[in-house]
Amino acid sequence: MAAPFPSPTAKWHTTTYPTLSPARPELSAKGRTVLITGGGTGIGAETARYFAQAGASRIALLGRREQPLLDTKASIEQINGDVDVFVAPTDITNKEQVDAAFDRFVGGDQPGKIDILISNAAIVGPLNPISSVDADQFLDAINVIIKGSLYVAQAFLRHAVPQDAVIVETNSSAAHLNFAPAFVSYSVAKLAVYRLWDSLGFEFEKAGMRVYHVQPGVVNTDMNKEAGGVKAVGFEDHVSLPASFNLWLTSPEAKFLKGKFLWANWDVDELKIRAKEIEEGSEFNIQVVGWPFGEKNWKSGWQVS
Repeated sequence: MAAPFPSPTAKWHTTTYPTLSPARPELSAKGRTVLITGGGTGIGAETARYFAQAGASRIALLGRREQPLLDTKASIEQINGDVDVFVAPTDITNKEQVDAAFDRFVGGDQPGKIDILISNAAIVGPLNPISSVDADQFLDAINVIIKGSLYVAQAFLRHAVPQDAVIVETNSSAAHLNFAPAFVSYSVAKLAVYRLWDSLGFEFEKAGMRVYHVQPGVVNTDMNKEAGGVKAVGFEDHVSLPASFNLWLTSPEAKFLKGKFLWANWDVDELKIRAKEIEEGSEFNIQVVGWPFGEKNWKSGWQVS
């Protein structure tokens, strides 16, 4: 299909394609440990299945409801019986539950670090414009989304080795586009969450930590239905696209995109052709348009007086 949004690549994908295949040796997750929030359904569950196909050794699934987590665990074990799948019903806005889930995953009979974090849990919040939204509901939704990301980030840092760590956060185009006045609470929250994870990447940049921000597409998940996504826009992306894109981002091939805000629909083969240019420039960063200094320049030369 023709790209429904501006795109830096000529090809616009709505489903997975060969470069993102977990069968490619370049995308192998063999020996790696993965933790996925929002792992019971939708994009999180499908991402877990792609990591299983790629040979991940251990996968943790966190989510609020136990049965979807168990269902996803069973589907993973059918794909790859060698994967150790851990499930923990977890409210990520509850710090004690988050810490306990992370600690249980790396403890017990198989202690070890967590290599990859897929931060995928979120809520939509009130769908009202500023003129009519309830202020408490507006602020509560933003607080919930930011709090969950913060607790997960801090728990991950206790169990990750920065130079090996990869974080993929499911963000939203709502962080940098205004679609409708009703999405203001969600948009504010997702922009704040982008900055939270971007700050973590900045903090551990010299150690080699890789953080990616992803607009996953218009996937018919429960949260998307709540926001009226597929029905409202009139098209749909298959869940395999963001799931396989997430897997690809954790591979060495995607290192040049570290810190970038990316749409899963973009063609990675076209992006790879421009790898050096993208890596060294400010393209795909959320920043002031027209600011005369690229990110690389101000990081190396800016002084505070």
